[in-house]
Amino acid sequence: MNEALWIGFALLDLIMVLVVFRWFGKPGLFALIVFNLILCNVQVLKTIELFGLTTTLGNILYASVFFATDLLNEHYGKEEAKKAVMLGFFSLILAMAYMQIALVFIPSPTDFAQPHLEAIFGVLPRIVLASMVAYLISQWHDIWAFQFWKNRTAGKHLWLRNNASTLVSQLLDTLIFCSIAFIGIFPMDVWIQIVLSTYLIKLLVAFLDTPFIYLAARYKPRDVLAVRENK
Repeated sequence: MNEALWIGFALLDLIMVLVVFRWFGKPGLFALIVFNLILCNVQVLKTIELFGLTTTLGNILYASVFFATDLLNEHYGKEEAKKAVMLGFFSLILAMAYMQIALVFIPSPTDFAQPHLEAIFGVLPRIVLASMVAYLISQWHDIWAFQFWKNRTAGKHLWLRNNASTLVSQLLDTLIFCSIAFIGIFPMDVWIQIVLSTYLIKLLVAFLDTPFIYLAARYKPRDVLAVRENK
C-alpha cells in the first residue's frame, strides 16, 4: 500500500510542478519551492516502511524542490535559482520562529491543539537547522553542477545535467541532514537505514523527474519566452 501511494504521490507532485511552471512561470516556482520546503520539514517527522526499508515521508516534496530549482536554472539562469534558494532558506527561518512563538501562548482550557503542536513543532528547530544547513550546501552545489554540465555539454543532453547535478547534491543533502537531525534520536542501525533509504528514494524521484523536465522544455510559460526574446 505504501509503495503504491508513494509512486502516486511522487507523480502527482511532479505533475503539479509542471502545472505551476506552465501557468505561473518563475513566480510560481518560487512559491512552490517555499511551500514544498516548509511542508516537507513537517512530513519528514513521519517515518514509514517503503520497499522494505525505513525512510522518512518528506523525500518526495524535498526532491521536487531540486526539480523546481533545476527548472529555474535552465530557463531563467543561475541567479534566479539562487534567489529561490535564499527565499526558501529565509522562509524556513520564519516558519520556525513563528511556530515557536505560537507555542509560547498559554492555551485556553478548552484547547486541544497545543499538545499536538508541541509534538510536531517542539522538535522542529533541530529539524529546521538540519534542513537549512543541508539545503544551502546541497542547493548551491546543485546550481553550480547544473551549470557546469550545461557548459561542458554546450547546452546539450538536458537529462545529463539534470541527473548528474541532482545525484551528488542529494547525497550531500542526505548525509548532512540525517547527521544533524537524527543522530542520537534513532539507534545507529536505524539511522543507517534512514540514510540509505532516503538517498535511494531521492534518486528514484530524480530519475522520475527526467521526462518531466523535457515536458517543461516543450511547454514553456510566457515569461520564459520573454526571457529568450530579450537575450
